[in-house]
Amino acid sequence: MSSNAPRLTALDALHRSLGATMTDFAGWDMPLRYGSERDEHLAVRTRAGLFDLSHMGEITVTGPGAAALLNHALVGNIASVGVGRARYTMICREDGGILDDLIVYRLAENEYMVVANASNAQVVLDALTERAAGFDALVRDDRDAYALIAVQGPESPGILKSLTDADLDGLKYYAGLPGTVAGVPALIARTGYTGEDGFELFVAPSDAEKLWQALTDAGAPVGLVPCGLSCRDTLRLEAGMPLYGHELTTSLTPFDAGLGRVVKFEKEGDFVGRAALQEAASRAAENPPRVLVGLVAEGRRVPRAGFSVVADGKVIGEVTSGAPSPTLGKPIAMAYVDAAHAAPGTAGVGVDIRGSHEPYEVVALPFYKRQK
Repeated sequence: MSSNAPRLTALDALHRSLGATMTDFAGWDMPLRYGSERDEHLAVRTRAGLFDLSHMGEITVTGPGAAALLNHALVGNIASVGVGRARYTMICREDGGILDDLIVYRLAENEYMVVANASNAQVVLDALTERAAGFDALVRDDRDAYALIAVQGPESPGILKSLTDADLDGLKYYAGLPGTVAGVPALIARTGYTGEDGFELFVAPSDAEKLWQALTDAGAPVGLVPCGLSCRDTLRLEAGMPLYGHELTTSLTPFDAGLGRVVKFEKEGDFVGRAALQEAASRAAENPPRVLVGLVAEGRRVPRAGFSVVADGKVIGEVTSGAPSPTLGKPIAMAYVDAAHAAPGTAGVGVDIRGSHEPYEVVALPFYKRQK
């Protein structure tokens, strides 16, 4: 098999049997959609959807120096994460540029699982391995050790409760606990990337098909459907969640992305990128960088990443993600725009769509927030 053949998840045959349209995503063959993207999107918003996320990159960090290593390698204060909890954070270059955004789970006193985006998993693994020098900690590539299945949507707690005796009610947002789901050992996490309540289940690849089938059967009465990456993108866009390669890149620091809050200067010890990030924080305070905003179309034309945002005949920003919003019924976009045009309701803002300046309303993110 050639090295550039896409990797297959443990659920590949199952996706094909369900008639999924497959696509190459970050070197993996992944389901884009099973039927209608809009129907899958609305199922997650109103009922429940089932996702194969086995392309995500799991990296385990263990040892007495694991917390110190992660505090040095990442911008967050990982040592302060309690066992059983998770934290959203980033790994940056020495110059402050974002290498990836991550979720770190503390599984035990001296054991962490770092979950990287599929497109950056190798970069993150290499950076952590290199940064581990001098720390009493081991960095292990566990990408082949896990399949990852997510069930998202308002019906997801009920579906999962029917298959596990784990304490789901006690499982907070950004936490994880070991349990058994449908007889399968799993790490049950409650994070999510859709703007809805939901769970991620990290399991052995050999157990993935059994678990997917059990969730499908348990969810059938409440309208759960399998969902592809396409609706995952529109769901996270409505929820105002950044996507690496679009809202986050190595040319931006967390402060440029409006996510400076993830950088913890007060933690003990030095960390990679600290000096550059302190400069970026001062710059942002004195002279606000472009701001990430929401744009809602007045017309029907859909903006795409890279399109210019304009006002008074001048370019004032750039679209990072755009799509039709099934929930709002209009095209929406996230864009970085000059601070002078970033306030919600700013008049005269448009997007240059093939030479035509289409009017857009500037709104605060997120576009959609679920009712608690």
